Amino acid sequence: MKTLLITGGAGFIGSNFIPYIMQKHNDYRIINLDLLTYAGDLENLKEVENDPRYSFVKGDICDRVLVEKIFNEQSIEGVIHFAAESHVDNSISGPEAFIRTNVFGTFTLLDVARKHWMEAPFKFKTGCEGNRFLHVSTDEVYGSLGETGFFTETTSYAPNSPYSASKASSDMLVRSYFQTYGLNVVTTNCSNNYGPKQHDEKLIPTIIRKALTGQPIPIYGDGKNVRDWLYVTDHAKGIDLVFEDGKAGETYNIGGRNERTNNQIVDTICGLLDKLKPKNGGGSYREQITYVIDRAGHDKRYAIDADKIENELGWSAVENFETGILKTVEWYLANRHK
Repeated sequence: MKTLLITGGAGFIGSNFIPYIMQKHNDYRIINLDLLTYAGDLENLKEVENDPRYSFVKGDICDRVLVEKIFNEQSIEGVIHFAAESHVDNSISGPEAFIRTNVFGTFTLLDVARKHWMEAPFKFKTGCEGNRFLHVSTDEVYGSLGETGFFTETTSYAPNSPYSASKASSDMLVRSYFQTYGLNVVTTNCSNNYGPKQHDEKLIPTIIRKALTGQPIPIYGDGKNVRDWLYVTDHAKGIDLVFEDGKAGETYNIGGRNERTNNQIVDTICGLLDKLKPKNGGGSYREQITYVIDRAGHDKRYAIDADKIENELGWSAVENFETGILKTVEWYLANRHK
């Protein structure tokens, strides 16, 4: 049995990843470390909570004493690091928490892993040679694209918000622990995720919630900002592949090849809701779309070139946006807005 520490496993992506990886790998035992801040919810993990291979620890990744205790008592052989402050608007109004969690928290995990797994730089302890640290990051570290082009693994970093700057900093720490100590690390940078269990603050859940409660549906600026959308289960599959087969020290970009403007997103969701849950009294949910003052430093376009993970590891997205968004809307109607 291989014991993995998953950080932030009660959040959106982590809570989709844990059931996936436990079902795929019968020989994995999962320790989920999560502080359960506003974005974490153990309800997201009901399907695994009684599995003997799963256990939950409430705690802070910045708490070195706790992290060392987990490594000592559980003989951790791998780390998959999701835990992060991730809401851009919150990073603009209160950046300190993002620096603490995303930078210092990542450092704490890396340093504890290094000391538990390695005798000296580039020399692993006996039995720890296969231990690995996977760091989950974001395409926002690359900044903003124009109307053409794609982010690749060699694109220069140019973060434009406190959130993306904190993630870029954590990426550099991970890189340094490979270059300086030889720690077995891999990094994934993903495009915008969507799907079941996403926190209500994010764009797609916000559109659904506001539509169904009869409130104005807020869209920043002119709604023409473009994002590449990745269904969360496809992301989980990519992380699993990188953890299993990725080359140490490498970065793998995971994108859905599904570019959409915010206008296209809200139009598609309103159209689905019109069919699946028509408004009382008729009319379209599109009538509730409202444009609001744009976010400070709002990046215009993100798009990922996923050639590396596709060609080297054989990954490909199963869901296109039309299939993924239908599953997402149906899940929210069944679980959050009955």
